Amino acid sequence: MQQDQETRDTAATAAQPVIALRNVSKRFPGVLALDNCQFDLAAGEVHALMGENGAGKSTLMKILSGVYQRDSGEILIDGRAVEIDGPRAAQALGIGIIHQELNLMNHLSAAQNIFIGREPKKSLGLFIDEEKLNRQAAVIFERMRLDLDPRTPVGELTVARQQMVEIAKALSFDSRVLIMDEPTAALNNAEIAELFRIIRDLQQQGVGIVYISHKMDELRQIADRVTVMRDGRYIATVPMRDTPMDTIISMMVGRQLDGGQGTPPDTSANEVVLEVRGLSRGRAIRDVGFTLRRGEILGFAGLMGAGRTEVARAIFGADPVDAGEILIHGKRALIGSPADAVAHGIGYLSEDRKHFGLAVGMDVQTNIALSCMGRFVRRGIFIDERALRETAQGYVRQLAIKTPSVEQQARLLSGGNQQKIVIAKWLLRDCDILFFDEPTRGIDIGAKNEIYKLLDALAAQGKAIVMISSELPEVLRMSHRVLVMCEGRVTGELAAADATQEKIMQLATQRESTVIQ
Repeated sequence: MQQDQETRDTAATAAQPVIALRNVSKRFPGVLALDNCQFDLAAGEVHALMGENGAGKSTLMKILSGVYQRDSGEILIDGRAVEIDGPRAAQALGIGIIHQELNLMNHLSAAQNIFIGREPKKSLGLFIDEEKLNRQAAVIFERMRLDLDPRTPVGELTVARQQMVEIAKALSFDSRVLIMDEPTAALNNAEIAELFRIIRDLQQQGVGIVYISHKMDELRQIADRVTVMRDGRYIATVPMRDTPMDTIISMMVGRQLDGGQGTPPDTSANEVVLEVRGLSRGRAIRDVGFTLRRGEILGFAGLMGAGRTEVARAIFGADPVDAGEILIHGKRALIGSPADAVAHGIGYLSEDRKHFGLAVGMDVQTNIALSCMGRFVRRGIFIDERALRETAQGYVRQLAIKTPSVEQQARLLSGGNQQKIVIAKWLLRDCDILFFDEPTRGIDIGAKNEIYKLLDALAAQGKAIVMISSELPEVLRMSHRVLVMCEGRVTGELAAADATQEKIMQLATQRESTVIQ
């Protein structure tokens, strides 16, 4: 394996690139998104593209895939300058892209999705030749060594299988280049292993792959080289195998990151601000109970489907429960809706911030004020625009939200900055109890570090925090205590000093409740 890696590194350096971008720049109103950037990719290479959110990675790849047009610079295919004036032009040149948010129609079959708009027709040209369509899809699946019936409706497939259909769609254009944007964001370990197998098969067939990810451990397994971008500029291209991860992170953020909070404070004597007893809802939540103290970060760990998010949503009043009791500051709280939860001082940052945390079509200042817009209403109908703007600007400064102005639409900001907007919304509400559900999903290492510091600061101010995370290093780094769930039940509780990845995984895969002190 190491020898194969060395061979690919050498080939990627010596061979003429399949694609090369030289001195590419792109400006949007008020923002220089790309400033003389460069990137190249060899046949059969996996080339990682890394950088913080807002570094310009997606913009550069959208230029390569024809979504955006560059303002200056050149694009070379096999050493020849080309113009890519749209996605169809990119496809014709053998460039395919698999977006993080899949672009499939659930009611159509896998084969129909692959060849949509290019379906083979019967002799009269009026009707689709379904048999030939399915045969063509089967040939691509065979190339991918993928056991999938082309006739299966996409809506019946897992997210991992849907992603394979997206890859098959790109290959149907005879793609020589595949751009994969956070391809493992919604996959489990077994599905990631299957994806990596397909990537390695495609490498053997000479397909070059641009791999965008924030997951360092994945990149060590799959990438040959890595190009780092920062603030819209090209920083460096280095071999993945020979470059320490600390060096790559330093290039990404332009600074050294601290190693974490160290020994967590002892909060065992602090006031219990939230107590949950016997919370149940079908098989999703089964007799869940726990306490949360002032100034504490309680980590919720467990495998996908363990019930962690379901517990948070139930406490927040977003989902009904069959049984259970919630006490806040020792008094029973009746929570039948999110409005009730907010009134009791509970804030919830959903794992799906774009659907449940933000109004992406609205501007930054409106999103920050959404949790308590009544504060800015004058005479019952008028919005105090000045107070709204000044309040939002204060949180933009406090949380270092990168935005041209508070009038910028939230959808135009990076994932890390969108997350900070949601946090600002609940800080403005001054909630005592905060649920952070996957707070760093899809954001880069620098933004993660800022979120970690913010959580520590909130806890130091006396806020009580539940942090749900699928990343065990994150749980271990941030939590004062760790609660582990499996199949809707609490299977264990670990003090920070005793918690390890091995102990958490042991509890996350067992059914009977066990408390390890």
